[in-house]
Amino acid sequence: MDYSEKVMDHFMNPRNVGEMEDASGVGLVGNVKCGDIMKVYLKIEDNVILDAKFKTFGCGAAVATSSMATELVKGKTVEEALDVTNKAVMEALDGLPPVKVHCSCLAEEALHSALWDYAQKNNLEIAGLEEPKSDIGHHDHEEE
Repeated sequence: MDYSEKVMDHFMNPRNVGEMEDASGVGLVGNVKCGDIMKVYLKIEDNVILDAKFKTFGCGAAVATSSMATELVKGKTVEEALDVTNKAVMEALDGLPPVKVHCSCLAEEALHSALWDYAQKNNLEIAGLEEPKSDIGHHDHEEE
């Protein structure tokens, strides 16, 4: 598979790896099909994302997209962070192989999940932010 230099750089030297004790919002998402799990921590003050950290269990592309996504949101307002879509992450990484595009979607979901957590904790309505639809963590088991 051909990865861009930026993908390889963020895989080999990921930025913002780690956990955050006093996170304003935490998002956990996973993709059962590929086994990737991402956890994103955001430190938000006065509506600005001061810091972002992540822990990712997954392939190189999953690590690279998490790294880039956390880089892209630092210093942005909560609303601006919503513009960090999977497309924005892929463009910032100079593209991903088609079979790895889902990793950038997961990075976007993890980010939005952390923003949702922050909004819930602070009783905020953030325009354009929807409740995350992850397939780990919150399962609705239907009665048969």
